Amino acid sequence: MSQQLADVETLFLHEARSDYTVVAVKDGTRLLRGRLELKETSAGPRPGKFIAVRGDDEEPRRPEEFVDLARAAKRIRISQQTSPAGREELQAALSGYQLDALVVRTCRQCAASGRYSPITEETAIKHNDEHICPDCAKRELDRELSFTGNFTGAAEDRLEDLLLETQDLDRIATLVSGGLDPDLTKYDEVSATVEDVSPVRTDELDLHDDLARLTQDRFEELLPVQSLSVRNGLLDGDDQLVVSATATGKTLVGELAGLDRALKGEGKLLFLVPLVALANQKHEDFEDRYGDLVDVSIRVGSSRIDDDGNRFDPNADVIVGTYEGIDHALRTGKDLGDVGTVVIDEVHTLKEGERGHRLDGLISRLKYYSERRQEQVPSFDGTQFVYLSATVGNPEWLARKLRATLIEFEERPVPIERHVTFADGREKARIANKLAKREFDTKSSKGYRGQTIIFTNSRRRCHEISRKLEYSSAPYHAGLDYGRRKQVERQFLNQDLSAVVTTAALAAGVDFPASQVVFDSLAMGIEWLSVQEFSQMLGRAGRPDYHDRGRVYLLVEPDCTYHNSMERTEDEVAFTLLKGEMEDVATAYDETAAVEETLANITVAGKRAKRLNDRMIGDVPTKHAIGKLLEWEFIDGFEPTPLGRVITRHFLAPDEAFRILDGIRKGMAPYDLVAELELREDER
Repeated sequence: MSQQLADVETLFLHEARSDYTVVAVKDGTRLLRGRLELKETSAGPRPGKFIAVRGDDEEPRRPEEFVDLARAAKRIRISQQTSPAGREELQAALSGYQLDALVVRTCRQCAASGRYSPITEETAIKHNDEHICPDCAKRELDRELSFTGNFTGAAEDRLEDLLLETQDLDRIATLVSGGLDPDLTKYDEVSATVEDVSPVRTDELDLHDDLARLTQDRFEELLPVQSLSVRNGLLDGDDQLVVSATATGKTLVGELAGLDRALKGEGKLLFLVPLVALANQKHEDFEDRYGDLVDVSIRVGSSRIDDDGNRFDPNADVIVGTYEGIDHALRTGKDLGDVGTVVIDEVHTLKEGERGHRLDGLISRLKYYSERRQEQVPSFDGTQFVYLSATVGNPEWLARKLRATLIEFEERPVPIERHVTFADGREKARIANKLAKREFDTKSSKGYRGQTIIFTNSRRRCHEISRKLEYSSAPYHAGLDYGRRKQVERQFLNQDLSAVVTTAALAAGVDFPASQVVFDSLAMGIEWLSVQEFSQMLGRAGRPDYHDRGRVYLLVEPDCTYHNSMERTEDEVAFTLLKGEMEDVATAYDETAAVEETLANITVAGKRAKRLNDRMIGDVPTKHAIGKLLEWEFIDGFEPTPLGRVITRHFLAPDEAFRILDGIRKGMAPYDLVAELELREDER
């Protein structure tokens, strides 16, 4: 004990049930733990029993050893949690040896376990009507998390930061169980930013007279991104990549260029989008706004079985289409006439798996179509390409690859609050209901009620959540017919719905002017969202003409995955998305993608196919792809075989083509073959 006496910095005393806990400490390390009983003497209370405790072993010591320990200690502290009578008894016993002790605030849980943990106003954490130290609070939080699910490091770090910030463990426990305390759920705020761009007046634009009148009736001045585009050659026919946040007006850039050229007889406008729902909406917008000036048609790929063109007029002044719809026209040799302007909306689709390489090929095939048209029609002046995106991680590189002028505008019209709360999957609908109700019960300074888009990962879940919302709502997904989807869009615009519940794959680009976005799931089908997809989707929250701010809520289920192929959990993905940097937009080619695009290019361009491959965004292994096409008898020289034409006409991957051939040889019915293909696609 002699060495312990020399080393003791603090002697800590805390009242237990029938005695006092004694802890000797140096540099935060416990040197000794013991139990002290006092006895009443004629001189006052004095040590009666002193026992050293090591684990389950107890070693009786002489009472005088406690006195020696107290005298050797540099300071003596009595826990504030000790009763007033206990404090008085301890101080009286110590004063009999001319020793002083201060009463300090300590962690009761530590004291009960034989640890000395002083706490202050800055470190004390509230829990069950008492205050404990940060270490004990973290242990209690870990216990709470173990009941809810296995949280990953990022989620635990977030909760620990909030714990130390709020100094209230009970509030954090409420958050873990799905609470909506906005001070706790708020992760950050993406500020509104304004770039100083001198606006272009619409009466200064060199537009066709009819378009000029219509534009001037709508606006006196162009928005900043539109002004930047015009000043950088939009109306001179320059190709442009326009990157700007949702609701900053970039769509009008494509409209002005395309309609002006169409009205001046310089070729029709192709306005291309990735999804049928977007094509239908944009077609209706063009009809409503410009139908008196131009003929508007639509071209979407109906299905693998029946592609009848769906209201398609190839001679129309404006053709709104899906990527696949227009690509089908090229692959089957349809004459689109003079194409003056091609607008590719959502061009960041280039980075997506199956759709990315098809868009890459489509752009190359459209450029080839334009070149051939110039060869055939000397008066045709070529095609202007305008690419639009809200989210691109590598805009300079992409603009170079597309041979386009980059127009980048980083203004965000309204601030967006981003919130995170944790919830069991069964509780998410209840929380979404509470959020949608709260938002619909508020009005912006512009007089609009708050409305919510709820993103989830399946059509079934859309209906399930919508049924559980108390205020008016509707599911919205590709499985609904066109009329029902248009009805939902109108109801939302008229503020008859508090919320729409939609799949991530569909509604990322649909024009719902919502003030709030709620993520019921961070997955798209069976794959986690990318930072780019997530950014695009949360950008739907808050519109400058409707709202003062946007709100985004991530409802995160700890330890959750939606498919056994997912390596990460939802809470891990959540903080990756919130902290992540935008992914680069590039197209990757495996053997399947290379074969499919090379076959399409041979079908369209014959011997010039290599030229089309060479100017695509991704690096296409052309020689290998041609070798496989010859081996599989999809081409004969630089001509597609009848089998090759069928494959490219129906956008079949090689493995799909082989399964169909195998099914035909086995005598399978056509509809059974299609059902098997669709089932395999759903599984992917």
